[in-house]
Amino acid sequence: MLTVDAETFDITGPLAHYAEHGYARLGRLLSAEGLEALRERADDLMMGRVSYPGFFWQMDAPTGRYEDAPLGLGWQGPSLDYRKLEKLEKDPRFLAWMENPLFERLARASIPGDITLYRAILFHKGQRGGSELPWHQDGGKLWGLTKDPELQLWTALDDAPLDGGCVEVVPGSHRWGLATPLGGVVPPDQVAARGADSLAVPLPVEAGEVLLLHNYVWHRSKPSRTGQRRRGFSACYMSADTRCVRKKKAPRDFFPLFRRASR
Repeated sequence: MLTVDAETFDITGPLAHYAEHGYARLGRLLSAEGLEALRERADDLMMGRVSYPGFFWQMDAPTGRYEDAPLGLGWQGPSLDYRKLEKLEKDPRFLAWMENPLFERLARASIPGDITLYRAILFHKGQRGGSELPWHQDGGKLWGLTKDPELQLWTALDDAPLDGGCVEVVPGSHRWGLATPLGGVVPPDQVAARGADSLAVPLPVEAGEVLLLHNYVWHRSKPSRTGQRRRGFSACYMSADTRCVRKKKAPRDFFPLFRRASR
């Protein structure tokens, strides 16, 4: 599925940029064949042609407002209007991509010891444009972990141009720490105080490109205005020493990805 040699691809520059700015571009890494396989499977899942026990679904909000996205409904029948699909590690095609040897090199450069998966998730903006995702961080008490992960690899399954729902970041914002102990959406007063809108850097991508994202970097995406779909696949890697500390439900077990002796 890779377009590059996993052993010789230079990761030093991207990792340095990621450490300083909270994000980095890796270029087009997913082959045309791999891209088609993941697109096909994403639609198979949305349309119910393929299913897995324990899968997570979230429909998009008809209003396009993030806060209106329905919670707790799960599968609502075949539709290309799902906003989010989670637990993609259950699917062999998506699992093969997140376990590719280049991603393992990148993860091992940042995470000591055994490595597990926090989540594997597809974010989808349909032909109507999808919802706006406000400035947020992926961590805090909301995530219910002993230590917040830092590393995400985000793969574009469709083109995401400037007006097509591309990811935007505030460079260096990962060094500010959490905006709130809870994490998640950054409060409007902090967005204004930091001047986040004026600092925003859009990251338009072509299908098959991959981004490195730090969990704490402020990031958002606007609705797509192109009339084209935008699918982005995000895998979040973390140390196997990390534990779930949530109280309301049974603690989560995390999917093992890379063992110390695997390479």
